[in-house]
Amino acid sequence: MSFSTDYIQVSEPYPGVAHVEMNSGELLALFKSFVLKYTLRFWTEFGLVFTKLAQEGGHIRVAVLSSKLPKFFTAGLDLTDFGGSPPPGSEADTARQGMAIRNYLHDFQAAIGATEKCHFPVICALHGHVIGLGCDMMGSCDVRYAASNTSFTIKEVDVGLAADIGSLAYLPKIGGNQSLLRELAYTGRKFTPAEALAVGFVSKVVEGGRDEVITAALETAKTIASKSPVAISGTKRVLIHSRDHTVADNLEYVATWNASALQTEDIMSSVNPGGKPVFKPLRVGTKL
Repeated sequence: MSFSTDYIQVSEPYPGVAHVEMNSGELLALFKSFVLKYTLRFWTEFGLVFTKLAQEGGHIRVAVLSSKLPKFFTAGLDLTDFGGSPPPGSEADTARQGMAIRNYLHDFQAAIGATEKCHFPVICALHGHVIGLGCDMMGSCDVRYAASNTSFTIKEVDVGLAADIGSLAYLPKIGGNQSLLRELAYTGRKFTPAEALAVGFVSKVVEGGRDEVITAALETAKTIASKSPVAISGTKRVLIHSRDHTVADNLEYVATWNASALQTEDIMSSVNPGGKPVFKPLRVGTKL
């Protein structure tokens, strides 16, 4: 089964590991100058790819997200492709225009946030310029590695808007320095991998560029893919719940979750001294 689209290339370099690369095929031919503007079609396909991987890629246990372009991970939005605006000549009043834009933004948020909805972890391999939407994308991923040549920018203030797809929602919960985060969001200045590491936006800086950071991400992905998918999926869900709830609420949540999950055969497979454990795919067919 192929999960690739014109804008997204999906491969499986190792069993259970999906490599999702942006900017492939048609898009590479279109932007020879290595300047990529993210359009409605791109982010729609981005969301659909991860949704399809989660729903139909039953054997996938972890994904690595990267860009095909060595110099750019992301290079901003195409502001001429704003799908929430009413068509020219529209007589829609302000309330209806506002509702159309709100629905557009919700769809955009859901597409970019599709990585968080996956039952498997997503590792973001950042390299080159990470401008605007790239900060939104990395926020909804589970693990973030940056190449030493990475340059980050929360760019939205420089085009007259507040970031609304994820940066201002995720990054305050990921990072530990509110003062620095606000400085970066208010000024739109570039910041380095060392700053991203210090504030907690990334967990590792890999010397080199695109190839080196992807290699490091895939190595971590192979380790994750070797674990029980029941355990990994449960851990992801509980961690996300913990971020948004109290300790007491999360303890209640994990108790309810594990009331079912502890009955998995994966526990005995994991502790079996007879060799490397083999786990069944997480997704199974139903009659529904």
